[in-house]
Amino acid sequence: ELTGLENIKLRGLFLGLSKNEIKNITEDVIEFSELGDFIKIPVRTYSSGMVLRLGFSISTAINPEILLMDEWMSVGDSDFKRKAEMRLNSFISKAGIMVMATHDDELAKSVCNKFIRLEHGEIVSKGGF
Repeated sequence: ELTGLENIKLRGLFLGLSKNEIKNITEDVIEFSELGDFIKIPVRTYSSGMVLRLGFSISTAINPEILLMDEWMSVGDSDFKRKAEMRLNSFISKAGIMVMATHDDELAKSVCNKFIRLEHGEIVSKGGF
């Protein structure tokens, strides 16, 4: 029964943010997610795309020192995908350290400067891009 706004607050607490930090990111999350007044209604009424936009917007509103990422997916329609990609690149560049798990060599080359390749749990190669 939580609204989008209540989800921002709850996710912020899960991310270790203070109440003041949550307050500071709230407007950015609402604006970036493009949810408008829907932010005031229960998330259970959202489409899957709206839920993804909200989650993505909250997750990328913070500035982590260490960022752990698994392969990511595109979120939303083509306009939002472009906007999300730009925000994700900015988010990654602000992290002090990023560890990413991926099967996509091109993605790894585009966002990483070093790599470790594992096969069956064993390091088979490592180096820089």
